[in-house]
Amino acid sequence: MGAHPHGWWILLHIVLFVFWLGGDLGVYVSSRYVLKPELPFAARSTALSIMSVLDLGPKICLVLILPSGVTLMTLEPHGAEGLLNGWSATATWAFAGLWLWLTVRDHHRPGSHPWIRRADWSIRVLLTAGLWGIGLYTLLATEPFGVDTDPRWLGGKVLLYATAIACGLGIRLTLRPFGAAFSALPSRGGDEGVERALRRVVDGCVPYVAGIWTCVLAAAALGVLKPGADL
Repeated sequence: MGAHPHGWWILLHIVLFVFWLGGDLGVYVSSRYVLKPELPFAARSTALSIMSVLDLGPKICLVLILPSGVTLMTLEPHGAEGLLNGWSATATWAFAGLWLWLTVRDHHRPGSHPWIRRADWSIRVLLTAGLWGIGLYTLLATEPFGVDTDPRWLGGKVLLYATAIACGLGIRLTLRPFGAAFSALPSRGGDEGVERALRRVVDGCVPYVAGIWTCVLAAAALGVLKPGADL
């Protein structure tokens, strides 16, 4: 007998969770080598290349977690049958497909098409604001969207996902001076001012990275435990 389709969607959700955290950890470890002034520039440049390759995985996972989660809710709506159906899941996947294209294109060719970065940025800002609103409403309302199964755990997941997106935006803003600082290394290697600027930029991202890890782990815990749910 074949596996139930619901099980395959759960597996996809778990795989996205694992690759998101694992890829982020690889990016963080690689960044430590980028900051080592005792290494030759070629080695630091290689570490940066590894960072870039690894960073694409978490970016893809962040995008696909949304439609995979909506699909799981459609298959097991927990009282939200009137809101979730095949059409809502299909529309979310179509939106995620466009968002994923923008994300991957911007990753491989950063700055080549400014409108792509602006569109991706706008999607993330709007999603963050919209999901924060939905998450807070789900947490505070007695029967949010007419659902009577006490889905506060789901509201918490939505809030955490939106916060993870916001942390990613914080990382992008913090990294803006990185290119100029790293490009100065070949000609000014060993310059304490350049090294300090590089450390300030990379280390400035650490709180946002920790925020993403916390949000992803907490969201996974809520999805597994569903505290307070009346199912």
